[in-house]
Amino acid sequence: MEKAVNIKNEALKNGLIWGIVNIVLFLVTWYVAPSLMSSYWYAGISLLIGLAFAIFFCIDMRKKVGGYWTFGEALWPIFVTFVMAMGLVFVFNILFGKYIDTSYPEQMKEMVMAKSEATMKSFGLSDEETAKAMAKTSENLEQQFSPSFSQAVMAFGISAIMYFIGAVIFALIFKRNNPNPFANQTTDQFGVN
Repeated sequence: MEKAVNIKNEALKNGLIWGIVNIVLFLVTWYVAPSLMSSYWYAGISLLIGLAFAIFFCIDMRKKVGGYWTFGEALWPIFVTFVMAMGLVFVFNILFGKYIDTSYPEQMKEMVMAKSEATMKSFGLSDEETAKAMAKTSENLEQQFSPSFSQAVMAFGISAIMYFIGAVIFALIFKRNNPNPFANQTTDQFGVN
């Protein structure tokens, strides 16, 4: 007889692994090639790694619960995995900028501002439009890299909602209904002699 798997613990463990991998990727990039942090390549690679982890963990958890799970059974473990990974990285980034490398927020703001200005100029925006957009970008970056407590809570909540939507999509994709729901039941459960 197979040992029962605690899917809640699996989801937490998977989220922890995913979060740690994201933190390691962040640290390696920050200390080896910080200019990549504001590039589309870094964002693209991070997205691909995230999708690979999401797919792997969804398939792995489904396999551990017997190969079948309904949408409802899949949703919460997937969401817990996603939000655990996101939460770990979210908290780490705030702590990293405040206590570990205090130059991180300012350097990131400068890199993003330079990239944003170049992008706006390539779109042919006037100097006035560019100045307005840059002021708004600067304000957003200040909230992102040096948030107040209420801003951090709001940002975490918005991120959690976005990850919940992602979890709904993944639960729809990775649900698998058992074609024979009575396979594990014995005849005495049905009153057959």
